[in-house]
Amino acid sequence: MNNHPLLPNHFAGRWQTATDEGTTLFDPVLGTPLVRVGRAGLDLAEGFTYAREQGGAALRALNYKQRAALLTDVVKVLQANRDAYYEIATANCGTVTRDSAVDIDGAIFTLGYYAKQGDALGEAHCLLDGERIRMAKDPVFQTQHVMNPTRGVALFINAFNFPSWGLWEKAAPALLSGVPVIVKPATATAWLTQRMVKDVVDAGVLPAGALSIVCGSSAGLMDQLKPFDVVSFTGSAETARIIRSHPAIAERSVRCNIEADSLNSALLDPTATDGDEAFHLLVSEVVREMTVKSGQKCTAIRRIFVPRALYEPAAKAIAAKLSKCTVGNPRNEGVRMGALVSREQFDGVTSGIAHLKTEAEVLYDGQPTPLVDADANVAACVSPVLLGSRDPESAKVLHAVEVFGPVATLMAYDNEEQAYALVRRGEGSLVCSLYSSDPAFCARATLALADSHGRVHAISPDVAAVQSGHGNVMPMSLHGGPGRAGGGEELGGLRALNFYHRRSAVQASTAALDILAQSASPFQP
Repeated sequence: MNNHPLLPNHFAGRWQTATDEGTTLFDPVLGTPLVRVGRAGLDLAEGFTYAREQGGAALRALNYKQRAALLTDVVKVLQANRDAYYEIATANCGTVTRDSAVDIDGAIFTLGYYAKQGDALGEAHCLLDGERIRMAKDPVFQTQHVMNPTRGVALFINAFNFPSWGLWEKAAPALLSGVPVIVKPATATAWLTQRMVKDVVDAGVLPAGALSIVCGSSAGLMDQLKPFDVVSFTGSAETARIIRSHPAIAERSVRCNIEADSLNSALLDPTATDGDEAFHLLVSEVVREMTVKSGQKCTAIRRIFVPRALYEPAAKAIAAKLSKCTVGNPRNEGVRMGALVSREQFDGVTSGIAHLKTEAEVLYDGQPTPLVDADANVAACVSPVLLGSRDPESAKVLHAVEVFGPVATLMAYDNEEQAYALVRRGEGSLVCSLYSSDPAFCARATLALADSHGRVHAISPDVAAVQSGHGNVMPMSLHGGPGRAGGGEELGGLRALNFYHRRSAVQASTAALDILAQSASPFQP
């Protein structure tokens, strides 16, 4: 008999426990079993129908201001239970406190941001997109583009690295738009997502059917999607290909947003020296990105481009900082970096490092350093590894394989145009950060690289104290990227509402459009 609790799913407006034993979740540091998750026995059709018909109707009956108030209520519930979330994150995700904060507090901040944005939309039930346009010389007949909440459900198939933020950064604009949410968290770290949903549902702050959770297997979920539903996926490019080819997308035209692999870059100004502040800003940011959440961020820096003359100075400076990073049990106050989420991820990262080594030299390897309060044979801990390539133009693997852990590769370049070409070898990324004291270089590099990145993050000495960080996704800025990164878009302020609304051109008399405008709010993302 399994004594670890089987967490229930909230589906079809009620809590339902799987009819089988489910899957056991483990502490990635201690290797001890924690809880179980599963969804055997759920009637998927019933749950999706309930969310559409009950949750959707209740949300659409409210205006934007009222739905924004719901988000504020959700924030209050999460804040009241914040300590419990940190405990779960430590046990199930293996993260130190500051890394748990990125996930938990980042989610609460995002919800609060959208609550304020939604409140400003007022008591409208739809959005006006742009100005009216005359259809003829006589202005009596015009066209007005309007945006209405889609009459479907939003299915979120989420990744393991952000069980809190991954839910709420998507749910905030969905609920604000009036679209009910069904979240399927990654199994390995589903406990935190499930607990947050449970607290919100039990508090009764959302209409019935507005928020549902299905833990365990994702089998059959895509089959339930209908033309006015939407699906958002975060995860591997391999799974993304399966989702894109599903009949829901290929035949029923379900709207789909995907965030997949990303070989994000950091680029140092070609005129920089190792004494420049820009050089030291790059070094600090690289080390932070390699170690926060053990490098398990879709936005983490994977490739570092520096002028050839600074290859060795950069390698030494980054290695010196990495050598101070203590790795092990996050419960120990002396530990700076915790574990990967599972031994499966441990195996994937270690094999990935070996793959990268076929084209790169090792500049720093923290693996021989003993773990703090953790058994290396049990814990899913990987110490930071900095690799290097003096000839990145001839490399293939380094520009194609993302190792999802505390791993990055330093690369030398000879001139500015070559640097841009090397950065673009990532074939589409979520973010590229620039490091320079020259605003002209930042502007020039931005124009050269923005088309292949969802975000360009320019760090100069004058913004060093206030910049938000290469890897931090802020709700007012776009998150997503072209090509390899999935081709999707999330957040970006009110732009996020686009995904959950349907745009329609209303061609009508001025009098009719005047009446329509009384129920609408201008859409100004």
